[in-house]
Amino acid sequence: VGSQTMAVALPKDLRQDASLAKRRHAELCRQKRVFNARNRIIGGDTEAWDVQVHDQKIKEATEKARHETFAAEMKQNDKIMCILENRIKRDRRNLCRAISDFQQSFQKPETRREFDLSDPLALKKDLPARQSDNDIRNTISGMQKFMGEDLNFHERKKFQEEQNREWSLQQQREWKNARAEQKCAEALYTETRLQFDETAQHLQKLESTTRKAVCASVKDFNKRQAIESVERKKQEKKQEQEDNLAEITSLLRGDLLSENPQQAASSFGPRRVVPDRWKGMTQEQLEQIRLVQKQQVQEKLRLQEEKHQQDLDWDRRRIQGARATLLFERQQQRQQRDLRRALDSSNLTLAKEQRLQKKYMNEVYTNQPTGDYFTQFNTGSR
Repeated sequence: VGSQTMAVALPKDLRQDASLAKRRHAELCRQKRVFNARNRIIGGDTEAWDVQVHDQKIKEATEKARHETFAAEMKQNDKIMCILENRIKRDRRNLCRAISDFQQSFQKPETRREFDLSDPLALKKDLPARQSDNDIRNTISGMQKFMGEDLNFHERKKFQEEQNREWSLQQQREWKNARAEQKCAEALYTETRLQFDETAQHLQKLESTTRKAVCASVKDFNKRQAIESVERKKQEKKQEQEDNLAEITSLLRGDLLSENPQQAASSFGPRRVVPDRWKGMTQEQLEQIRLVQKQQVQEKLRLQEEKHQQDLDWDRRRIQGARATLLFERQQQRQQRDLRRALDSSNLTLAKEQRLQKKYMNEVYTNQPTGDYFTQFNTGSR
């Protein structure tokens, strides 16, 4: 036997377990009804839901019928479009066929005005570029005949070779003749050159003799020119010194350096002068100016003295006014101080009287009963 004993199932416990199982099953059923959105009808209007479901079905059927109608119309339109496209293609093919037949019948290439420009058999039909050297079709702009391209080329070439041989023989003969002439010319040139050399030597001797004579004459001429130049410079220097001395004398005695005041006199009046000739004022004018300046200085000193006296007078008046104001303020302060003292003494007297009265009232209040005091107070007030 184990240490633990097994529990015995009583009828009461069985009923309690059955009740709990029933309640648990009822709760599960209730949760299914409440929390299942598809089967839940508690708290809802089932009739309204049925009406809404019916309306939704009707609306879906209407939309389906409408879409089917649109689909049928689209199919019909597609058929019509296919028929129209086939008709348009057939008409286009017929039109192209008719145009091609018309072009083949009435617009052949050989009937065109510019067919000769694109004719494939033009080279076969065309004539040769040149039939002879004198062909009238060989114009300059056609460029069909050039020098050396004639039809008689072989005969002309043989003739040209014979002509070249003749020209070569003629050139050899001419070269031999030119060689002989050149030798004769060289001999003549040598002889002429010797003659020229002899003549040049003779002329050189004459030139040296003439040059010596010319140099001697030039030397004499230069000596004479140098002597004349020295004499001329002496005369020019002497003349220049005399001219300078005369000019200095003239300047020293002239009005410019002597500063003659009369040269500055103007023809427009006695009080006007010529600026470029004026040498300054005279002593009388300077004295007059100095006299006027002294008078101006004295007048300025007098005005300064008067101004100084006025300033002193104003300062004295200002000091007197300030002093009178100060005395008046002091007198007012003194009066205010006296008034304050009188007021303080009267206030002190009143304060003493009030203290005595208060003291007397306190003594009376403490010595008499309250009723007698009020009776006496009322009697006294009457």
